[in-house]
Amino acid sequence: MNFTLKVWRQSGPKAKGRFETYSISNISSDCSFLEMLDILNENLVSEGKEPVCFDHDCREGICGMCSLYINGHPHGPDSQITTCQLHMRKFKDGDTIYIEPWRSAAFPVIKDLTVDRQAFDKIIQAGGFISATTGGVPDGNAIPVRKKDADTAMDAAACIGCGACVAACKNASAMLFVSAKVSHLAHLPQGKVEAAERVKKMIAKMDELGFGNCTNTGACEAECPKGIKILHIAKLNREFIKASV
Repeated sequence: MNFTLKVWRQSGPKAKGRFETYSISNISSDCSFLEMLDILNENLVSEGKEPVCFDHDCREGICGMCSLYINGHPHGPDSQITTCQLHMRKFKDGDTIYIEPWRSAAFPVIKDLTVDRQAFDKIIQAGGFISATTGGVPDGNAIPVRKKDADTAMDAAACIGCGACVAACKNASAMLFVSAKVSHLAHLPQGKVEAAERVKKMIAKMDELGFGNCTNTGACEAECPKGIKILHIAKLNREFIKASV
């Protein structure tokens, strides 16, 4: 398969970026998107040119590092997958593919397709954890949790913090990410001790870092690689109201 790639190149956070065009050929349909970028970089290096900088780590759809905006979609045109799980068979031979970094003031570009996502780490550090001392680790079945609550908590815990929700949102809102972290702990007994403090601190940090607010368009849910539901945002709002009063 042959493709024309329009890749965003930017030498630094304050540098002016631009699209550069590359042609790449003889790509297997079974090749993953990141493997295709590896081949592109091998070609650039062999030509004495600077390779494209992009984030990746596990390449198993777990870490969320492969944050690429592909043809107008975070992680590409397939549904509920990360970029590393996207295969070139999802494109047609001869296609032109536009590849960009996340677009958000809270995620400044470091170089090319790599963005600084420390903002998510700071939100977690503000309250997305349990610090209450509960003694030794009990057996898994020692603390009774309703199946509905356990299932909801596990669904929220599936969030990998990739930032696709922010990239998809017209307001660059981090509400889906924050709601997943708050909802996960709010549905479990261990998280209830610090629930009020947690939600207020995490929302305050989210606002401080410059993320926008939610207007319920649902783009975040549609583009989330782990299928996190916007119902968690409703849970976040309820937890915040309870904590405020």
